[in-house]
Amino acid sequence: NPYAGLVSHLRASWLSGKTRPMEYRVAQLEALGRFLDDKKQEILEATELDMGKPSFEAFFSEILLCKNELNITLNNLCHWMKDEHVDKNLVMQLDSAFIRKDPYGVVLIIAPWNYPIHLFLVPLIGAIAAGNCAIIKPSEISKHTERLVAETLSCYLDNDCFAVVTGGMPETTRLLENKFDYIFFTGTSCSPPVGRIVMTAAAKHLTPVTLELGGKNPCYVSDTCDVTNVARRVVWGRFFNAGQTCIAPDYLLCTVEMQDKLMPALREAITEFFGPNPRESPDFGRIVNDKQFRRIRALLCSGRVAIGGQTDEAERYIAPTVLADVLPSDPAMQEEIFGPILPIVVIANMDEAIDFINARPRPLAVYAFSCDSKVVNQVLERTSSGGFCGNDTLMQVTLTSLPLGGIGNSGLGKYHGKFTFDTFSHHRGCLHRNMGLETLNTPRYPPYTQQKLGLLTTTFEVKRRGTCTLL
Repeated sequence: NPYAGLVSHLRASWLSGKTRPMEYRVAQLEALGRFLDDKKQEILEATELDMGKPSFEAFFSEILLCKNELNITLNNLCHWMKDEHVDKNLVMQLDSAFIRKDPYGVVLIIAPWNYPIHLFLVPLIGAIAAGNCAIIKPSEISKHTERLVAETLSCYLDNDCFAVVTGGMPETTRLLENKFDYIFFTGTSCSPPVGRIVMTAAAKHLTPVTLELGGKNPCYVSDTCDVTNVARRVVWGRFFNAGQTCIAPDYLLCTVEMQDKLMPALREAITEFFGPNPRESPDFGRIVNDKQFRRIRALLCSGRVAIGGQTDEAERYIAPTVLADVLPSDPAMQEEIFGPILPIVVIANMDEAIDFINARPRPLAVYAFSCDSKVVNQVLERTSSGGFCGNDTLMQVTLTSLPLGGIGNSGLGKYHGKFTFDTFSHHRGCLHRNMGLETLNTPRYPPYTQQKLGLLTTTFEVKRRGTCTLL
């Protein structure tokens, strides 16, 4: 295996204990901060070359949010690393019971192309903070960013403990043949099949995984809402990064009356954001490659094109598009769109919308818009998804205090902020007892008697308290 030597080298570094001291972890995290500062302009240029990403969007998603993750981690690492002391029973009051946050060892981070800096760097921050060695596999599809990471990251990080591997599916397949101690995989469109491949490879070594797989995120719009605000927030979330966002609203669910009200508001928001011809806007991106362009363009036959629909294969441009009267059987409803197309599916009421959502695989996010908080809460309580946002889109991902992760078909595991540190840490249950006071242990030793059982019950039994009411 071409990567066996690399994995062995990193494992030897990890076994040496090099990555465990807090000072080492902080130094490597601060080096990542210098990488973001020094390479800011190159990151903006590479993402623009890869998918026409506007510099505003690239700075916000690839640099600012990463710096936030980094600073949250540096601000709290000392606290996160501390042993977590836990409750004890009567017998062990003089002993020490705690949870130790151990690093897993050598971890593999496989990143996608749509946010090519953010989606390798945020997991890497947690992996370093937790004391691991790591191999990073950036996506070969965003080739300019891949080259930037491969050529420059090694200048900032300890090469005995961190490495970048490039290449496509054959290289990734060979990489996955090696034994890792944790695998973190983020996919893009149609990623559940790839997630199964990663999980199958991990299963051969009993390696734990985090899988971020996306899905068709529904967005319910009730009849009681501020139509203008809904349109602006949905248009921003759907067409940010030209729709190539795993948590973007994938389709709208609303009544036919609300569809009629939304359409002019959506058209107005698109024009406000991107001008009368979005193709000329510096604030609207492009599709990452020809394969993805053709896949997304084929979805335009669903329902009827109410807004947009223009395409240019030479530029890989697809206009911000809204499809009306889309049927559940239409092509746009069979797969995650992952592009600048927003289908609207007409439903009769909220109950039908919830049934529609629950009849399909659980998505990475569910969105609900209503001026009535009871409606938003109904959608939250009666559906299941990786995350949820009421009366906005995407914004839940900007809070490092909230976990990002899927459920079911949209993935497993979670990260962001402390959740990333916990993901890359083995929570090791530890008990350190006193060598003396042997009399306290006598009731558990044979020969057994009813008196000993009574003493054991008194000291070990946990009794139920009064019931608790959720307010």
